[in-house]
Amino acid sequence: MFAYEKRLQFPIKIKNTNPNIAKLIISQYGGPDGELSASMRYLAQRYSMPYKKVGGLLTDIGVEELNHMEMICAMVYQLTRDLTEEQVKTAGFDAYYIDHTKGLFPQAAAGVPFTSLEFQSKGDALTDLYEDLAAEQKARTVYDNLLRVIDDPDVCAPLKFLRAREIVHFQRFGEALEMTKDKLNEHNYYFINPSFDQK
Repeated sequence: MFAYEKRLQFPIKIKNTNPNIAKLIISQYGGPDGELSASMRYLAQRYSMPYKKVGGLLTDIGVEELNHMEMICAMVYQLTRDLTEEQVKTAGFDAYYIDHTKGLFPQAAAGVPFTSLEFQSKGDALTDLYEDLAAEQKARTVYDNLLRVIDDPDVCAPLKFLRAREIVHFQRFGEALEMTKDKLNEHNYYFINPSFDQK
């Protein structure tokens, strides 16, 4: 059970409407490396994680990713809330507008809708943790790319915060991977101990 705190991890206060930026940022909501897939990945993986401490980490980061999803949604909303019909047309926001008006819908920047194929949960501790490490790096790369093409300081500040959190999550998953390898080694698992195959 989660306790919901009615505030974002980082304040979002965007002054200028900009649907062009919104079309890019929405990828971190429903794109292949976005916050929605991250939260679902970690909150699903925790059930099959054999070590409580690592399962707890997956829960903590999964819940934090839900907050990051809220941050992205707040940014897209603020960037599109006052759009005129003319701005919708001239910014190329019309295709999105036709389907969703100014509602928040999880999709990639290219317009591809979110699908459950965007996240993995294998049920193998090592496989899942390697997936998580890669996911955090891919998300960091997307934030890097967004920061390269966006110059609005009201938008860049929360993007920098989110990028920094991806790095912290990557570090925590690295620690969790080492802890898990140590635990598995204690049990002489064959994928940790190559000599197992020769017995």
